[in-house]
Formats: sequence, structure tokens, C-alpha cells
Amino acid sequence: MLDLAREIIGTQPILTAFLAIGLGYLVGQINIGGFSLGVGAVLFVGLALGAFAPKAQIVGPIGLTGLIMFLYGIGILYGRQFFEGMRGVGRKYNLLALIGCLAGLLVALGLGQAFGIKLGHTLGIYAGSMTSTATLQAALDVMNNKEPSIGYSIAYPFGVIGPILCIYFMTRVVQPKFPAKAQRFHMGEISIGDKFSGRRLDELTKDLPEGVQVTMVRQSGQNVIPAPDLALSPGDAVMIIAERQDAIGEAAARLGKLEPGRLAKDRANLDYIRVFVGKANVVGVPLARLPMPAGFPAHILHVRRYDADLVPTPDLMLEFGDRVGVLMPPDRRDDVRKHFGDTVKAAAEFSYVSLGLGMVLGVLLGLIPIPIPGVGTVTLGIGGGPLIVALILGKLRRTGPMLWTMPLPANIVLRNFGLAMFLATVGVNAGQPFVRTIAESGFTMFFIGIAVLLTTVFIVLIVGYYLMKIPYDDLVGVASGATGNPAILVYSTKMAPTERPDIGYAMIFPSMTIVKVIAVQIVGILAATGAGG
Repeated sequence: MLDLAREIIGTQPILTAFLAIGLGYLVGQINIGGFSLGVGAVLFVGLALGAFAPKAQIVGPIGLTGLIMFLYGIGILYGRQFFEGMRGVGRKYNLLALIGCLAGLLVALGLGQAFGIKLGHTLGIYAGSMTSTATLQAALDVMNNKEPSIGYSIAYPFGVIGPILCIYFMTRVVQPKFPAKAQRFHMGEISIGDKFSGRRLDELTKDLPEGVQVTMVRQSGQNVIPAPDLALSPGDAVMIIAERQDAIGEAAARLGKLEPGRLAKDRANLDYIRVFVGKANVVGVPLARLPMPAGFPAHILHVRRYDADLVPTPDLMLEFGDRVGVLMPPDRRDDVRKHFGDTVKAAAEFSYVSLGLGMVLGVLLGLIPIPIPGVGTVTLGIGGGPLIVALILGKLRRTGPMLWTMPLPANIVLRNFGLAMFLATVGVNAGQPFVRTIAESGFTMFFIGIAVLLTTVFIVLIVGYYLMKIPYDDLVGVASGATGNPAILVYSTKMAPTERPDIGYAMIFPSMTIVKVIAVQIVGILAATGAGG
């Protein structure tokens, strides 16, 4: 029976790949003390299958296709935050992460040489400690053998759990205090005071706190869409929205007094409807330039994106799957639904034309040789090229009719499936040499992986907090981005329950991925040059 299983696994690569993915996700759900491998378990199941069936090999572009899917999804998702992070404090954060990542590489190379570990294994250890699939692929390309896969597999488990443990103990030592997670949407109804009689609405809004918007006006017993030239009288009322609750109070103190219920309860002239965004022509366009239904007044009051309520600021861009709250005449509900699309299926829809063209551009960019004086020529490779292109497209969001972004649920599916395909391929193909290597020097390589990881994380956390005085919620995001694995980010957001860890991760992960990809190539080229000389 076992021989039959070996034969099937060894001769059916597609079956083997999906077996590794299915069993890997099953194993990845096992939780021990709050730690689980998640998608990383696919790698270890793949190694087990490769060791069990010596003939098993997943050839062709399956794994590389998965890697591109994963990195492209990352870039599209974080493009805007990444480029924003290149300004201001983001530069300081990236410098800190750079020092940590390069220090980790130096430790890997130093200890690898000291203990007689092959360079391919060492580069794999570094990639595994950083849980960086793109770095692993770069190491595989530059070494042209399977050694990096073995080192990666040995170092990967602690690459996931190590940063989590470091952040846990650092949090216990620092004991940071965080404000309660702020709600980003607040609404109030204000009765206009006597001193504003005859004042135009646009004149009044100039005196309001920053970010406060007037979304509806009640005048002569009727609710109307706000117009800049609308003259107000004592007894009129306005509905305002803001990201801060205190801004509502400040606006009320300037204009009159809070008097809830006057506008929201009356839907005779203006009704409120929530619709899903499902049409491409309203996605990726700033609300200030967003086309609205013609022939009747309509105004966006509110945007809900997954679990967050957002104020519709002029620069906010809608995404597929958003729920938009719209004010409009009661008899225009169907027109509004038609205009926005109003289908929940939009949360999983995106343009395959954009996806295909974006990936083509990324692969082409990865092929361009980059000369480095004194070293030779490197490339961004199959990992760096698609990532950079995706970051640029994620920032642009759309080019004319071409929409580059994709809804978050679709992005998650693309990334996770792509990563699973890549890890399954790497694991299965490295199964046999992994068994031999782990028996010979597995403990030593595991020890090196621990040293590499701790070096990187400690530099980021200790230097960042005590010397650079980086806020703690920013800092754990930087540490998560420097090490890479999304599971670390998830844990960081638990330790620092604000939005800052996500922002820090978005600023750091793409840039450090590119740094690692280029760094391992430089090391490999220099080693080959030295050996050849």
C-alpha cells in the first residue's frame, strides 16, 4: 500500500502539490500555546511528501507563478502606504529596518563560515529566518541548486515564532499604554444660532474644525442637499460628520447647539440608502471627482469598508465591495442602486486584464540587469520585479479606464493561494536533500537561524524604542515588516491594538523584501567570482 502511495505521489505532480496544500493548511490550523504555522505548514508537509516519495518533483512554472501571485497581491494592497512611507518618519523607519536586516545577513554569513555551512544553506537560513519567499527564490536562482530550500526549511519555524516571542517579552518590559481604538465616523445635528441669520453655508463651513463636513440641511421644514450658496436662518439645522467626536462638539459650540433627531427622522424629502459598490467607473476615483446619478440631487453621507466606517473625504477612493450611504429623493432608490452596481459579488471581482498586464510588466522589470560597480550584474528577479510594479500600480489605483486595484477578499485569496503553491513546490522538491542535511548539521543550521532572527529583531526593537524613541505601536509594525511573515503582524496588532502596526508593516515589508532579494544575489555573485578567481 505504501509503495502504491509513493508511486502515485512520485508520478502525479499536480496531485502532490494540492495534497501538500490541503494537508498543510490542516496542519497549519493546529494551535499550540497561541502559535500556529498557518500557511507555512504547507512547506513542511511538502518536505514530508518529498521525503516519503523520492521520485516526487513539481516541475514547471507552478511554484514561480504562485510566488508572483503572492508578491503582486502584496504590492497592490500596500502601494499607497509604501510610497507615503518614503516621506517623513518612514525614512527613519526604513533605515532602522535596513540596519537590522543587513546585520542579520552578516551574522548568517559569519556563523555559516565559522561552522562550515555551505553558502547555499546559509542564504536559505537567512531567507527562512526572515520568512521571505522572494529572498528564497533569489537565493535559488543565484546558487542554481536546492541548498537554499533546505536552509529555509530549517530556519522558517523560528522565523515565525521568534519575532512573536520577542514582541511578547518586549511588551511585558515596556508595558505601553494605548488609547482605545477610535471610531472614525461621528455624526451630529446642530440647530443654527441667531447670529448666523442670512449667512451662506460656504461662509459657515470655513469656521468649522478641520475635517467636519455638512451633509444635509433642514430648512423650512424640509431636508435638502447642502449647496454652497444656501442662506441659513435661525432655527435651520445642519447634519455634520467628522472623524473625531470632539470636532462635532466644537462645531456645535460655534454654530449653535446640538439637537439630535431633527433631520434623521424625516425622510419625506431625502431618504437614506446603503448600496454596494459594484461598477468599475466609480472605483479608484476621488470622491471630489466621482460621477453621481444625473437628474436628481444625491450626496454620499457615509462609506463602510469591511469593518470600518469612513468619512467621505474629497480624496477618498471607493473600492469594490464598499457599502456607500447615499442621500437622495425617496423615489430614486433604484436609480442609485443601478448607478453604483449594488452587488455583494463585487467584493470578489477584479480585472483579469489588469492583473495579467501588471504581472507581465513585473516579470519584464525583473529581467532587466542592474549593474553594481565592483560586484557585477543583479536583477530584481521573479520576486522583486512584480513587487515593484504592483507597488506603483497600487499607488496609481487606475490609469484611465484601467483599474489596477482589487477588493481585499480577492487579494487575500490570490496571495494565500499563490504562497501555498510556491511553498508546496519548494517543500516537495527539497524533501530528500532536507532529510540528509538535517541529519548532518540540522541543529547547527537551526542555531544560526535563531541568531540571525534575534539579531534583526533586537536591533529593530531595542534601538528603535530606546535610542530612536519610535512610538511602540509604530515599532512593532516596523519589526513585523522587517521579518515579513503576516502572522507576526497579526500578533503585533494584538499587542498594539491601533492602526499603526499595519501602517508600519506596509512601509517596511516591500522595501526590505527588495533589499533582501538584491543582498543575497550580491553575496552569491561575489562568492562565485571569488571561487572562479
